[in-house]
Amino acid sequence: MRPTLPKLLIPLVLATSVLAHGFVDIVTINSKTYQGNVPNANPNPSITRQIDDVSPVKGASNPDINCGHGAGKANLVAQAMPGDTITFSWKGGDLSNWPHNTGPMLTYMASCGSTTCDQFDSTQAQWFKIQQVGRKPNSSLWAQSDLMTAGTPASLTIPSTLAPGNYLIRHEIIALHLATSMGGAEFYPSCSQLTVGGSQTGAPTASELVSFPGGYSDSDPGIYDPNVFDPTAPYTFPGPPIAAFVGAPADTSDGGSSSAGGSGTPTNTPTPAATPTKGPKNSCRLKRVSANAQNTATVQPRSFRPRHLSRIMRGLIAGHAPSS
Repeated sequence: MRPTLPKLLIPLVLATSVLAHGFVDIVTINSKTYQGNVPNANPNPSITRQIDDVSPVKGASNPDINCGHGAGKANLVAQAMPGDTITFSWKGGDLSNWPHNTGPMLTYMASCGSTTCDQFDSTQAQWFKIQQVGRKPNSSLWAQSDLMTAGTPASLTIPSTLAPGNYLIRHEIIALHLATSMGGAEFYPSCSQLTVGGSQTGAPTASELVSFPGGYSDSDPGIYDPNVFDPTAPYTFPGPPIAAFVGAPADTSDGGSSSAGGSGTPTNTPTPAATPTKGPKNSCRLKRVSANAQNTATVQPRSFRPRHLSRIMRGLIAGHAPSS
């Protein structure tokens, strides 16, 4: 018996439903590597809180903007020192390079108090900003683009004067390729667990602390940005300024770095290095989870559905072909 057309389409629908964006695959601290986890897979020991969905968090008031979709406590805590270099290797859902190139990268930390961060509820966190990077100096390109084109990890430094203690570190990409429309920004937060040593005394003030959700609004200039594809337009970072004790300029204008994740000197009006390409109006570049990615972890059963189906596809699934 010939299979019906809807049955033939089931694999296509399932493939469409797992279209993916990305996640933090590896964190390094002073060249020591900590492996992350494929979202919604059987977890391995890690310092990075595992998410259950690689799609973006949508909406500044979404509870998942805290540490990512369904993020659960990780079972390891990394030892770090003030001044250590930390990198975040972002990958697409099929473990290829990160799929986006437009928008800032921002880094926050939050004290877990007297408990180690593997026991800490991140919804109670009070976050302070330690780093932000936008476009590269004198360029129309965003630092985020290095993650896509070269697979370069985002890199930053733990504040050299940070007081010892237990900290979550929250590295975030905000993809702005759809941000010309209100609510179009895509948030990709990732949280890792640290214990910082040393004898420094640096700490944020109360006015520099924010909660997530609560730190952003969908109408913030750096989140809703009709001019995001104009490289001559200044960019305003969302959220609080960088904490004063960090020693970086507490500036909310566009800043950049010559490499992905650097802090750099903020500049109000970047000079375009090339003619920018226009961003998509209502589409998003997506990656599909490949067999290679699935071979790295056992994916647990999960209910999926495609976010968008064409009229023709809906008709085929319903059991009838479209009229010619």
